[in-house]
Amino acid sequence: MSITRRSLLALPLAAAACSGGGPPEAELRLVTGQTGGAYGQLGDRLAGELRRDGLRVRVLSTAASVQNLTMMADGRADVGFALADTADDAIRVRHQAVAALGRVYMNYVHLVVPAGSGIVAVGGLAGRRVAIGAEGSGTAVTATRVLAAAGLARPPELVRLELDASIAALRAGEVEAFFWSGGVPTPALEAAGGIRLVPLDPMVTVLRREFGPVYEHGTVPAGAYGAAGPVATVGTPSYLMCRASLGEDVAYTVVETVFRARDRLQAPSAPGGRLDPRYAIGTGVVPLHPGAIRYYRSVYG
Repeated sequence: MSITRRSLLALPLAAAACSGGGPPEAELRLVTGQTGGAYGQLGDRLAGELRRDGLRVRVLSTAASVQNLTMMADGRADVGFALADTADDAIRVRHQAVAALGRVYMNYVHLVVPAGSGIVAVGGLAGRRVAIGAEGSGTAVTATRVLAAAGLARPPELVRLELDASIAALRAGEVEAFFWSGGVPTPALEAAGGIRLVPLDPMVTVLRREFGPVYEHGTVPAGAYGAAGPVATVGTPSYLMCRASLGEDVAYTVVETVFRARDRLQAPSAPGGRLDPRYAIGTGVVPLHPGAIRYYRSVYG
């Protein structure tokens, strides 16, 4: 959902139901994601930039979105990444005490098969053994929804594996396909070679009908992972999130650092993979933290 400059400046700080200013955090606990994914790399770079600003930062690798939001909501983490669909659920369904610092880049749902596979559409997963992502990951949430939307003739056999384990299982023939939701290119997939992406674009309309605009039409560019042409798929943004009680000054510093250091952070560069303040404020039903609102107001004047 788009938020205009006028509506942003009209937002009362209480709307996010977050704390205001307060003493600096003794240590900022940043939850990221799986090895080989964009969250891990981007999180490490962000931690380095925050340390330059004098913050103590501890990076915690996780299964990603679902686990990250749970850890922020119960106070075990302060800042972290999450997919828009999972964050939307956190607010509307689970009523977790989290807020957004900004929308940072677009994730693309990768349905990965061996380069020589005969699977050319999501319907080809019927009765197959498919890895849908790690337990506690946003990938597993999105993959489950995609498979339900596909209305397969026979249910696939589902296994839950993190990214590196999914790649290894595909190579060994233990699964015939796997899902991954990440930026383009995802380093581990780029290094793997011998893979192909299956188009998922027909699923976008079905997903939007049930879950709303957290799902978008996305295109993995030609050349990514050795593909000769572009691959149309499902896109969903990634948000930088925080616990609702994070101090306003700390939240402001994190957001300011993200945009000041955007070139060094190197967010995924596929279409939609941009760090831009106007893009960042569009977090749908997920409220912006007061510290983030303060930063965006300073940018817009």
